Amino acid sequence: MRHFLTLNDFSKDEIIEILNLAFEIKKEAKARNFKPYLKDQKLAMIFEKSSTRTRVSFDVGMNELGGHALFLSSRDIQLGRGEPVKDTARVISRMCDLIMARVNRHETLIELAEFSRVPVINGLSDKFHPVQLMADLMTIVERGIETPKIKAAYVGDGNNMTHSWLMLASKLGFELRIATPVGYEADPQILAQARQNAEISGAKILITNDIREAVAGANVVTTDTWVSMGQEAEKEQRIRDFAGFCVDESLMALAGSGAIFLHCLPAYRGYEVSEAVFEAHADEIFAEAENRLHAQKGVMVWLDQRR
Repeated sequence: MRHFLTLNDFSKDEIIEILNLAFEIKKEAKARNFKPYLKDQKLAMIFEKSSTRTRVSFDVGMNELGGHALFLSSRDIQLGRGEPVKDTARVISRMCDLIMARVNRHETLIELAEFSRVPVINGLSDKFHPVQLMADLMTIVERGIETPKIKAAYVGDGNNMTHSWLMLASKLGFELRIATPVGYEADPQILAQARQNAEISGAKILITNDIREAVAGANVVTTDTWVSMGQEAEKEQRIRDFAGFCVDESLMALAGSGAIFLHCLPAYRGYEVSEAVFEAHADEIFAEAENRLHAQKGVMVWLDQRR
């Protein structure tokens, strides 16, 4: 049995397998040919953090695969009242076939997986957001950029999205440039793991505080909100610290010809991205959002096939 907690747990070939499966299932869905890959199976969706895309995409995705999804807010189950994570895992995994959890701490996912009888999927944690990166990869490939030729620039906070980009690039072997303000760099341990992976894959990883250096010649530019859920008290300080890190027209002009722009959403115009850049690349951004549905169906079916 496999879990989907971080892309670091998967080989390059396995990531491509999941991607290709997602493409196959998406093609079938677009033809309104919904095959019941997960007929009558149940997905438990645990949410410690609210969401739009994660909730809708997993719920709809499970329905289209022939199964059922159960929304479990931490306010509604005993986990939110102090029941041990391991007990929650042992109960839910006796009643459901898959668990997706969107949590505050990555350690919660690790414990869920340790005590679960069924696959556990990371819907977001403070350390990683792997399902988002599978959707991003799907979108990049659909836009005609072959994986070995990806030159991605991430501009912003050294957060769970940064960490997930590091895992994806270092596993697949493409070029990644990360630009963060001083003091907001990626977790050193995760960066060290990415560099170790890169020795095998041939990935090129650049860490800088210079956004122009990161974006110059890139064919994929991406960012994330500067103030994630749980960081609201830091908002004013973060806005000051991230001054100059907005992806605007002048910055995008440094990227390669035909470069695409991605954003995991929600986007705050005027902060991490300008209104003009967002609207110029809206088709890419909302294709990326839709691909959460298709990529996650690929993840769920792949995990089911390996039990």
